[in-house]
Amino acid sequence: MPPGGGGPMKDCEYSQISTHSSSPMESPHKKKIAARRKWEVFPGRNKFFCNGRIMMARQTGVFYLTLILILVTSGLFFAFDCPYLAVKITPAIPVVGGILFFFVMGTLLRTSFSDPGVLPRATPDEAADLERQIDIANGSSSGGYRPPPRTKEVIINGQTVKLKYCFTCKIFRPPRASHCSLCDNCVERFDHHCPWVGNCVGKRNYRFFYMFILSLSFLTVFIFAFVITHVILRSQQTGFLNALKDSPASVLEAVVCFFSVWSIVGLSGFHTYLIGSNQTTNEDIKGSWSNKRGKENYNPYSYGNIFTNCCVALCGPVSPSLIDRRGYIQPDTPQPAAPSNGMSSYGATPSQSDMCDQDQCIQSTKFVLQAAATPLLQSEPSLTSDELHLPGKPGLGTPCASLTLGQPTPPSSMPNLTAEAGLTDILPLKEEHVGHQFLTPEEAPSPPRLLAGSPLAHSRTVHVLGLASQDSLHEDSVRGLVKLSSV
Repeated sequence: MPPGGGGPMKDCEYSQISTHSSSPMESPHKKKIAARRKWEVFPGRNKFFCNGRIMMARQTGVFYLTLILILVTSGLFFAFDCPYLAVKITPAIPVVGGILFFFVMGTLLRTSFSDPGVLPRATPDEAADLERQIDIANGSSSGGYRPPPRTKEVIINGQTVKLKYCFTCKIFRPPRASHCSLCDNCVERFDHHCPWVGNCVGKRNYRFFYMFILSLSFLTVFIFAFVITHVILRSQQTGFLNALKDSPASVLEAVVCFFSVWSIVGLSGFHTYLIGSNQTTNEDIKGSWSNKRGKENYNPYSYGNIFTNCCVALCGPVSPSLIDRRGYIQPDTPQPAAPSNGMSSYGATPSQSDMCDQDQCIQSTKFVLQAAATPLLQSEPSLTSDELHLPGKPGLGTPCASLTLGQPTPPSSMPNLTAEAGLTDILPLKEEHVGHQFLTPEEAPSPPRLLAGSPLAHSRTVHVLGLASQDSLHEDSVRGLVKLSSV
């Protein structure tokens, strides 16, 4: 720096730190959160399409195989067999076949694309409250091991039914509900997970599943019977081998239907038995209501009449979905933007905002004191209170009567503020700076975020301040501390 303090120092200005914290309502910086639907954050292993209108399991490969088999077999039948049968026998054959085909496809898609009866999981507050109730009822265990399966007992039509606790969904499952390991959901009146339809079968889609397999049985038998009729009629005219050569599609249809009809018809009969006795596949496999468990063990859900059980399963009202997958998520508290320039966080309490502002101002003032108190020349003398007193400004009091550049002392009227902010951690004198007029960027103290816009933060070197500039800088810093203590 040239003698007299000219040159670059004339461009260096000092911006006094403002200790006034703005109110949160003056500039509420809020992050706009787009409204999201519940299916987008659904915790189970499911796939959703058409904005949540279609709900399926994640493993859908077998479902597409089911579609291909039905579409290909029916398409070949309508393309190669129905024209001949409509002329030789009756036009009603393609009409009946078309009705069965559309009914099968409708019930299949309704079963595959609907909510089977998924139970919503407990919220964190509900799960914590349930845990407290369990601890109060059973007593808190000090061990670190996982407790045994928790159960509750309820009485249904005179029969004791156990309700099991689901550690995944954090709920006590209602009667006849079970957790599907593939979809990772608790399903109400869980029957089974069917990969052929690509979904669980439960309370809300069981009737459609039953109508699907029942109508598919009729369609398979219908196609198989009339394909054989077609081949027989052609063989009477041209011979059996020539009939097979004339209609190779009929051979493919007959093979597919022959190997499919047994399993489909058998499955339809099994579920007809379950509906007549008002049981589920899960209950029948486990033998929940078998007489082998005791003479007093019986099915509390059966109405004692096959006709009534069938009417309840097939003609009763469809319960609404409990997960509301297309509903909007309730917005939480708006997330505030990162506060800057002394702005306090929106939503914070006044005490928290004041503490945050005080901490920022204390750290900023500490940096200014460090910058002002770091001597660049060891030959510079100490300053006294007379030298700190500027014309036209009142003195700062006796606590600053003897103030050394290397050891700045805050006012004694603020002992608590000094203890909180740690203003005693001031940079000591360094012998290696003798004879240097500039600080390197590595040696310069790092300014806090609040002083990011100050001239010192953007310069490559820090110029030496004169005695008068250091006096003014130190006085303004201490005045900032006094204002902070008054706030």
